[in-house]
Amino acid sequence: MARPLPGLIEAAHAAGKRCGFFYNWEPLRDLSRPEQLAVAYCRNNSHDLDGDARNLPVFLDLLRAEPLDFAFVYFGNVDSAGHAHGWMSPEYLRQAERTDALAGRLLAALPAEARLIVMSDHGGHDRNHGTDQAEDMRIVWLAAGPGIRSGVTLTTPVSLLDTAPTLARLMGLAPHPEWEGRCVDEAFAGA
Repeated sequence: MARPLPGLIEAAHAAGKRCGFFYNWEPLRDLSRPEQLAVAYCRNNSHDLDGDARNLPVFLDLLRAEPLDFAFVYFGNVDSAGHAHGWMSPEYLRQAERTDALAGRLLAALPAEARLIVMSDHGGHDRNHGTDQAEDMRIVWLAAGPGIRSGVTLTTPVSLLDTAPTLARLMGLAPHPEWEGRCVDEAFAGA
């Protein structure tokens, strides 16, 4: 790490929060430092069309068995479809529909008091991403649950960097003073 700051998971762990990661793209193991997670599950099948669907029941079983204060759930098949077939291709859009249905199943399994942020880590164009093009930089960023404004479209720009401070607020934590993002306060009820 160029600047070894404590991340969201380290801050949550230091505050006694139980965190878990459920993912299917193996490089995500580096999102937190060792010994910070109560539960970690990876089946490296993000390039398999049905990988997300096969993983979801395992995720749900583990979430039921392990009460957590924070869970990171990653569905990687949409990204793989973008690389394989092109962003916004018919195959990509079909995979996005599958993932939307899986997210619905996940949401239905969560307790009523759960709050969540649903987002993409990047956009894309053709079969690539990583440029400054608008297609690469714009993502979906949704927040829902108790205390979150419902049916509102945010008018201020939201950055990926804003996600950790916003999640910190949802967990009752102060963001690290050197984190670059900001809490998306306008997403909260009473904003």
